[in-house]
Amino acid sequence: MKAKKKYVYYFSDGRTDGRGDMKDLLGGKGAGLAEMTRLGIPVPPGFTITTEACIEFFNKKKHYPKGLWEDALTALKRVERAMKLKFGDPKNPLLVSVRSGAKASMPGMMDTVLNLGLNDETVLGLIKKSGNERFSYDAYRRFVSMFGSVVMGVDRLKFDRAFEEKKVALGIHSDTDLSGEVLRDLVSIFKKIILNETGEVFPEDPFDQLRLGIDAVFDSWFGKRAITYRKLNNIPETWGTAVNIVAMVYGNLGEDSGTGVAFTRDPSTGKKRFFGEFLFNAQGEDVVAGIRTPLRIEALRKRLPSAYKDLLAVYKKLERHYKDMLDIEFTIQEGTLYMLQTRVGKRTAAAAIRIAVDLVNERIINRQTALLRIDPQQLDQLLHPMIDPNATFNVIATGLPASPGAAIGKVVFTAEEAEQMAERHEKVILVRAETSPEDIGGMDAAQGIVTARGGMTSHAAVVARGMGKCCVAGCGAISIDEDARLFRVGDLTVKAGEEISLNGSTGEVILGRVDLVQPEMSASFKKLMGWADQSRKLKVRTNADTPRDARVARGFGAEGIGLCRTEHMFFEADRIKAVREMILADTEAERRKALLKILPMQKEDFIGIFGEMKAFPVTIRLLDPPLHEFLPQTDGELADLSGSMGVSVEVLREKNKSLHEFNPMLGHRGCRLGITYPEIYEMQVQAIFEAVCELSKKGKKVVPEVMIPLVGHVNELSRIKALCVQTAKAVMVRYKKKVSYTIGTMIELPRAALVADQIAEEAEFFSFGTNDLTQTAFGLSRDDAGRFLPDYVDKGVLPQDPFVAIDQEGVGLLMQIGVEKGRSTRPRLKIGICGEHGGEPSSVEFCHRIGLNYVSCSPYRVPIARLAAAQAAVREKIEKREKKKKGH
Repeated sequence: MKAKKKYVYYFSDGRTDGRGDMKDLLGGKGAGLAEMTRLGIPVPPGFTITTEACIEFFNKKKHYPKGLWEDALTALKRVERAMKLKFGDPKNPLLVSVRSGAKASMPGMMDTVLNLGLNDETVLGLIKKSGNERFSYDAYRRFVSMFGSVVMGVDRLKFDRAFEEKKVALGIHSDTDLSGEVLRDLVSIFKKIILNETGEVFPEDPFDQLRLGIDAVFDSWFGKRAITYRKLNNIPETWGTAVNIVAMVYGNLGEDSGTGVAFTRDPSTGKKRFFGEFLFNAQGEDVVAGIRTPLRIEALRKRLPSAYKDLLAVYKKLERHYKDMLDIEFTIQEGTLYMLQTRVGKRTAAAAIRIAVDLVNERIINRQTALLRIDPQQLDQLLHPMIDPNATFNVIATGLPASPGAAIGKVVFTAEEAEQMAERHEKVILVRAETSPEDIGGMDAAQGIVTARGGMTSHAAVVARGMGKCCVAGCGAISIDEDARLFRVGDLTVKAGEEISLNGSTGEVILGRVDLVQPEMSASFKKLMGWADQSRKLKVRTNADTPRDARVARGFGAEGIGLCRTEHMFFEADRIKAVREMILADTEAERRKALLKILPMQKEDFIGIFGEMKAFPVTIRLLDPPLHEFLPQTDGELADLSGSMGVSVEVLREKNKSLHEFNPMLGHRGCRLGITYPEIYEMQVQAIFEAVCELSKKGKKVVPEVMIPLVGHVNELSRIKALCVQTAKAVMVRYKKKVSYTIGTMIELPRAALVADQIAEEAEFFSFGTNDLTQTAFGLSRDDAGRFLPDYVDKGVLPQDPFVAIDQEGVGLLMQIGVEKGRSTRPRLKIGICGEHGGEPSSVEFCHRIGLNYVSCSPYRVPIARLAAAQAAVREKIEKREKKKKGH
């Protein structure tokens, strides 16, 4: 007989079927509640409905799987017994929260309902039980507004406006000054809003409320903001969300009650200090949503010292148990502490690195664990400019430094406008009273975020830190008029479209643009990257076309250049004229005459790049793009060129026409140019070896690697290799200097991968050009595919954009074939990758697995590749150890 599937996991008083390692099934929140229960930490009784139930709910067209509702009611009975209360009982009512909880933390992206179970009868029971009318109607009005917006789809702002209008009418500023009578009136107003907006009556039956609440949390998994967040963070839609139904404890019972959010270490800097915020006489939404600007956690120590002492003991116990920085949520009800959530806390890149290194120094984790704790992509936050401390600027307001970094952009007041302007490649700063989960798309599009309300643990702060966005929160000096599209600071008015700058490290809002400088790498960063370098097998090179790029990359730890694109040098103003003379020449002699003008300039480029790279290898790719790219196309540009070169516009048009190709990416480019016009490659190779010989004569070690692009047949390579060898030899004879060098090719065509054994007879190294290999394997034009590839990813046709991460099943298989066949001919063949995939972590791990020697990426992604390569080696080591254990 088939065992009944378990969809509901109960927890209370140290008893639970769940565990902290069951995130896949219970979600992060449910697993955390289960684990805290197991540890004997005070958690209100409750139960978790699994992520599998969520997936089944959608598979069954929004019907519960068999037995789910009955099991939920059984678990609810257990909660009633534990709390000595009864759900729906008018005299002794149990209220519950209904919260989401996916495997990965998705702060604010899905729905929550608090105080569920209240109606016009149970609220009277709550008043009698608590002896507090104000608290009871405060809980009721919160529930009706939350249920109305989350479950019944009413715009949350309608409730907020009605609430604010009531305060203004009574001349009241603080929410806590509203009387029970006023709050009871608000409950009626909110119910009328629901009826007017939906045509439906607010449901009074608590069991109907519970069922609808569970449905709403499940539905929020496919809500707009959750979908957007999943896309931004590569979270699969197949995971689903769990639902946590927990007995309510109340932070709004009076001044000996409250609610807070805290981190066991500073999530912005990583400093080892308890960091959090708290509100007296409030519920959790007040802190997280930024409805009221909270107090620092230290305020709790003064007012409720016993609860504060308990909180310190709990956070220390949890951090020791989880061995990581945690984000915790808690409520204090009449002096008694209850823990509502624990999860691994979101943090900035700087904080992540410092925490990982500190935990190693504190002997809590080992170096391998520390390396695996850091998301390589997060390092990008550390590698970009910060505000110049020596610059002069006009600080117009200061808020909380919620997420560090610098941002410059035009002011916008809505998420929609931020997204629209970002699509036009305009940089924007999103300015809001406070952000809500609906703003996720605009937050992602913006360079930085400012909020007038909210604290360091508000939605804006937590999400910005996770995104690596600069954020200034709780900037109370700013008064926002969204309708007029402006904000005021005292007498100053800043309108939409005007530029401001943010310093997220100090909380400063600055009028206009400000100078930026390159960031300094911290001691923790250097230590972590040192551990990474000790662990990894893959070398990491850079793609660099100028001495400056090479210098930046060396600063980030690059071990050579994997791709130097010589065509980028051709576009420089001092040489483009000579390049065009060469293209317009009718004879080889005329072409050689023009190329002689380019030769000394190319040589100087190479001297500069070799000089920066010192003894590290430099792979120089010979000319790759089709010649028409160097000629102007518009009539105006042609007229200008005609005047400067003394050639008629008609001649220029004819040359353009003769060079025109229907598909230039598959046309006369790469080695095909070298075969048609060998003098071009001859000049480039001469420039390379003159540079090498001159530096060698000065006692400098140079490691040149000449790379021939777009080879599809071994005969192409053998022909051009012979030319390169002959030219290099002639230069060395002339300079009386012998130098070592290698000649290899890019593998960027499927045919090249399939006949790599033949190509390896001539090539001394391979470099996978994965941009073109992806284009030719898929039959896609990278420039045009951007119009429809996002749709492919959205609809699940492709798991991800193959130009962002290597398509391991298809393009990756071609690479594996290329590696195996190439090394069957030349066992010690050096193989690397030089597309931008070389800086994408999953692609780096794939390159490690198939045995490449190095990856090459843009300078600012070098640290990302170094860490990703280390993680690949560490994971491989762990997998081998686990396999060995199983074998025994």
